[in-house]
Amino acid sequence: MIKEPEIFKAAKAIQEEVGAVLGPPVQGVLAPRNAIIPAILFNNTRGYLVKVANQANGAYSQGWYDACAVMLRRLLETLIIEAFEKHGIAQNIQNVSGDFLFLRDLIDRTVSEASWNLSRNAKAAMPRLKDVGDKSAHSRRFNAIRSDIDKLATDLRVVVEELLSIAGLR
Repeated sequence: MIKEPEIFKAAKAIQEEVGAVLGPPVQGVLAPRNAIIPAILFNNTRGYLVKVANQANGAYSQGWYDACAVMLRRLLETLIIEAFEKHGIAQNIQNVSGDFLFLRDLIDRTVSEASWNLSRNAKAAMPRLKDVGDKSAHSRRFNAIRSDIDKLATDLRVVVEELLSIAGLR
């Protein structure tokens, strides 16, 4: 007869082996819902926004702070584009070839856009979100740590809620 602790060890070993062979699910896994971005903000929005928020939350919960920062940067960029498209003025953030501008320019155009009234807090927060995301994506020697992301939590919430509202997604 196998003792209980040995059974648990065997079951865990089998589970790990199956996981290693199969890998993660094709669509990824559901992250802790409120790791850095409250998941409720994305209820009834677009599936790709839910997935990006989930990936940011998952990266945060695993301690992959550079990955989290890059996903937050991507979310900011996507929400800005959504806002301009909702108002029928996407051409204001595109170059002559029809490509969207770099995030720095997207932010500049967003804070100065007369079609909406972005709060002072959101205007100030966007460059901070961009900065950590840029460092995490482009700096060879910078590695984000938890406090880099934690100090952005309020900024993130303000910007996400406002841009979701402006984009007609909330």
